Amino acid sequence: MSTLGGISVIFDLDGTLVDSEPNYYEAGRQTLAEYGVPDFTWADHEGYVGISTQETVADWKRRYGLRAPVEELLAVKNRHYLELARTCARAYPEMRAFVELLAGEGVPLAVASGSSPEAIGTILSRTGLDVWLRTVVSADEVAQGKPAPDVFLEAARRLGADPADCVVLEDAAPGAAAAHAAGMRCIAIPYVAAQADAPEFATAGLLVRGGQEEFTARAAYDWLARAVRAA
Repeated sequence: MSTLGGISVIFDLDGTLVDSEPNYYEAGRQTLAEYGVPDFTWADHEGYVGISTQETVADWKRRYGLRAPVEELLAVKNRHYLELARTCARAYPEMRAFVELLAGEGVPLAVASGSSPEAIGTILSRTGLDVWLRTVVSADEVAQGKPAPDVFLEAARRLGADPADCVVLEDAAPGAAAAHAAGMRCIAIPYVAAQADAPEFATAGLLVRGGQEEFTARAAYDWLARAVRAA
């Protein structure tokens, strides 16, 4: 019998389960270059980590004065991203180990992401994570993306779980804020190391300050087991 009791675990996708931010940056750089913005940098991209793709391109439209509709920008960025994702998506090894460990104990699992449903499906299929992660929620399917709690609450609903019994894994401050707003515990693994001191991460039950380089499946599992015993 699992030592994790009635816990359900919800994973963010990009930057948490898979190292997809370089692909999102490149897709954004290519898209903006097509619309006359040639100098989109990695530092610019970091400001959008954890924000849904739709909200990202809406902000581009305002920031860069783009005339194209948000729907057009979204379609172009998603096309570029999917081309990259189909060939070079990579799951973090310790995250894959954690998913397998939880799935092996029958823990209900879900993915809640700001990416489009097609992008999520492509990534999970490419990495083989779709074997274990079958409950998937995209920000496109709810009223508001992170930092609003909508995607996490919808994931809990689909799992048939009480939000208070859910633990979220997140790499970005808006995601940590969304987990807190949803009334869920959070394991935070900051993708951008310089953001580890962001106030949103202070609400996390476990903050892995060193990010993916410091994260281990065993340590995360042990923290979950302690949290269950303390509940």
